[in-house]
Amino acid sequence: MDPLLEVRNLRMHFPVKGGIFMRARHYCKAVDGVDLAIQPGETLGLVGESGCGKSTLGKCIVRLNEPTEGKVLYQGTDLVEVPRKKLKPYRRDIQMIFQDPVESLNSRHTVGEIIEEPFIIHNIGTPAERKKRVAALLDRVGLQPTAGLRYPFEFSGGQRQRIGIARAIALNPKLVICDEPVSALDVSVQSQILNLMLDLQKEFHLSYLFIAHDLAVVKHISDRIAIMYLGKIVELGPAEEIFRNPIHAYTKALISAIPVPQPGAKQERILLQGDVPTPIDPPPGCAFARRSWIPCTEEQASQPGEFKEVLPGHWVEVHPGTVEDYEKWSA
Repeated sequence: MDPLLEVRNLRMHFPVKGGIFMRARHYCKAVDGVDLAIQPGETLGLVGESGCGKSTLGKCIVRLNEPTEGKVLYQGTDLVEVPRKKLKPYRRDIQMIFQDPVESLNSRHTVGEIIEEPFIIHNIGTPAERKKRVAALLDRVGLQPTAGLRYPFEFSGGQRQRIGIARAIALNPKLVICDEPVSALDVSVQSQILNLMLDLQKEFHLSYLFIAHDLAVVKHISDRIAIMYLGKIVELGPAEEIFRNPIHAYTKALISAIPVPQPGAKQERILLQGDVPTPIDPPPGCAFARRSWIPCTEEQASQPGEFKEVLPGHWVEVHPGTVEDYEKWSA
């Protein structure tokens, strides 16, 4: 089956300007050579620490950021090469749910106007038909149809995120970029929103790129998981395989940080050394090797790792400082 979306060697380097003439002196390598694919009806979870480039990758896919290099192939069409004036048909198929529903919803518009706006932009239906569609969408995400007469600030955080979801699915998209949609919500509300998204996925046959920093949340909703570190994918595979058999040292450290829901249970945490390097001046070679507990020489750390398929469907950046039993996986 051909992928719905395929990202090839995607890079997003932001110029860091300085001096009298404000010229670019350095570049912040927020996304630095990412390859991934999403199948129709699949949820790909994207996990990593804050600042690793997850949200920037999502914004590059929908062209909120213009990628520095690479391809974003949607059903075979490279969206990076499509002029902005001709992106409108693709906007219907690729939507986005933002992390902060307070900032992403226009506080000067009623909820009904916010959800109706996509229909107006794409010239869909008469005003009466749009009102019915808005009421149906609000009902589908668990809100009263009368909520369309109120403003976003009159709702709780979970209700505002439901409004954002209603807006995202209004045009029956095929792919939804979910940029940490539950990170700002209470734990009890998180489960409600996740279950709603799973129901909508089955009903509308949606594909999700689910961006988060909480592996427990991603495990609940994802078919496959990609682990991102400092602008690069370091491990990618089926969700169950990633949790049962993590290979990269960074993945193991993230999994060890998941709280155990059992009082008094002992948990062996993996503590990493130092801080995350700056993406403006990343270390040469493997960016993670110097933080890993797996011993390697400085000469080895200065060499880049090899991103390879070590098991069927399971890809890992193989490097002496990031994988135990390096000889086995590098063969």
